[in-house]
Amino acid sequence: MKDLTLTSIVIYPIKSLGGINVSSAFAEERGLSHDRRWMLIDDANTFISQRECPKMALIAVNFIENGFELSLKKNSSNKIAIPFGVENGEVINVKIWDDFCTALHYSNECDEWLNRNLEIKCRLVFMPDFSRRNIDLKYAVNNDIVSFADGYPFLIIGETSLKELNNRLDNPVPMNRFRPNFVFSGGDAFEEDNWKLFKIANVLFAGVKPCGRCTITTIDQESAEKTNEPLKTLSQFRKKNNSVLFGQNLILKEGGEIKLGDKIIVSEFSIST
Repeated sequence: MKDLTLTSIVIYPIKSLGGINVSSAFAEERGLSHDRRWMLIDDANTFISQRECPKMALIAVNFIENGFELSLKKNSSNKIAIPFGVENGEVINVKIWDDFCTALHYSNECDEWLNRNLEIKCRLVFMPDFSRRNIDLKYAVNNDIVSFADGYPFLIIGETSLKELNNRLDNPVPMNRFRPNFVFSGGDAFEEDNWKLFKIANVLFAGVKPCGRCTITTIDQESAEKTNEPLKTLSQFRKKNNSVLFGQNLILKEGGEIKLGDKIIVSEFSIST
């Protein structure tokens, strides 16, 4: 049996802003606790990501007591605290890709800080527990739901997969280009593509489909500079049906807590993609 070990857990509270590396997390139906439950929207109530605003990469996010804090990576003294709770937030019907769902507006103070530092007009919204956004019904098992993530609650990538990609690049890229929730050591490159059912400790996940990648992977997460890599190279050997694949999307079968160092046991494999 292969020795597969969880080496990284990352939570991204606000979609397309910085991630937070944690030593443990709770896996819930719509994603890791606090993962992508917040999002920026424009005047049309449509989500904003690094695709439209690469400068979003330059905002770091860190947990603090009863909330989290936003700060500029290049000026940590420029910061604002975001409490977990929303009091009397305006109810807004927001659009993310082809989906519409209910969100609550946070505060004008948060909006002003983000507008000033991103140099765009936006609003911060939160997905409350009563808001339901379903994953693609073609891949749903039991009315599965998701946060403001692009399509699925979780994403996993193997260190060996990144190593194989970097062996083909003139300038290697870090894992944060791909914004996974889970990273693991051991195994073969891209073997996660074929994981149909597996456990991290006692938490059970199902592999849904390999993740189609977009231009966010070409944005340096420390400088916000954009090139054509690694998407150009990935497209040369990881393209299928007009999608460039890297990482595996997941849904939750049985929730619970996971920790760094937990072993991954794969019990069922899908047909090779």
